[in-house]
Amino acid sequence: MRTERKPTRLDRVFARLDREPERPAHIGVPRMSRHRVVLFGATLAFYLAIVWAVLITSWLVRLDWQVMFFRPYQQWSEIHAFVDYYVVLGQRGPTAVMVAAWLGWRSWRQHTLRPLLALGVSLLLLNVTVGAAKYGMGRLGPHYATEIGSNEMWLGGDIFPSGHTANAVVTWGILAYLASTPRARRWLSALSAVVSLGVGLSTVYIGTHWLSDVILGWVAGLLILLALPWFEPVIARAEARILDLRDRWRVRGNGMAPAAGPVGQPVMLKPLTDRADPAPEPLHAGRSAGRSPAYLAPGPHATRAERAPVTPAGSRRPPHAERHPRGTTPATRP
Repeated sequence: MRTERKPTRLDRVFARLDREPERPAHIGVPRMSRHRVVLFGATLAFYLAIVWAVLITSWLVRLDWQVMFFRPYQQWSEIHAFVDYYVVLGQRGPTAVMVAAWLGWRSWRQHTLRPLLALGVSLLLLNVTVGAAKYGMGRLGPHYATEIGSNEMWLGGDIFPSGHTANAVVTWGILAYLASTPRARRWLSALSAVVSLGVGLSTVYIGTHWLSDVILGWVAGLLILLALPWFEPVIARAEARILDLRDRWRVRGNGMAPAAGPVGQPVMLKPLTDRADPAPEPLHAGRSAGRSPAYLAPGPHATRAERAPVTPAGSRRPPHAERHPRGTTPATRP
């Protein structure tokens, strides 16, 4: 008796990949609910509080200097090589390429451009908001500090808030934002939080950022993720326009150009009165009138009676010595 092999986990994964792409109808687009608005307002207030604490050179600035003088890269020098590689998870180029590749595959499988467009909108918001804050406040980093205990603001720097930290929050957090199920959203949220927390602390370990830079970077990235539902209508309109433009290009590529005149207008045909070819012969009287007329090639044509006979004269049978014509008696054999 032959039993079927039980499919393994890898077999189920490949079977899922072989399915036809389909647009998910059960995935709901996040909306700006009242709870989300309250959370956004509280996060924005915390953002402004951190900026104000640095501007007035409060205890947060003193903590920045204490961490800098502690020099974590000297206290735990054995992990320096690992941190140098780990901090790459917060750089814009490598992380954007990895996440865009995954979201591009999802867009193809689900027949929707929303994942890629949401990533593009979030990165655009990140460049505008974090970039404006960086160059607007102009804070110098720990390696370029000029006066001990100073907040190092308005001196031409570009580290406040931390771009590495904010980029890690947005780039990895967008995976949780676009998750299909609540369970996947929870796991991806925890993963993005751990990755962004590690990236921020890595920059403090190396000494490229103050601790307050990292805290503000976390808050700045969270603000962008919380504000994304406000841009969902823009993403939907952009997707509709892109797909409509793609359909137009396909029509042009197939040569299906629209008609010049209005649809349904009859086309008037004129008879050929100046044709030099002789008219075809009329059909024989015995033919059925319902059949379509046959047109002959131009030139003189012979009638049926003048043509060569279809069958040759005489019999087609070969001569045989023992055969006799009908009506005669064959001779008797001796």
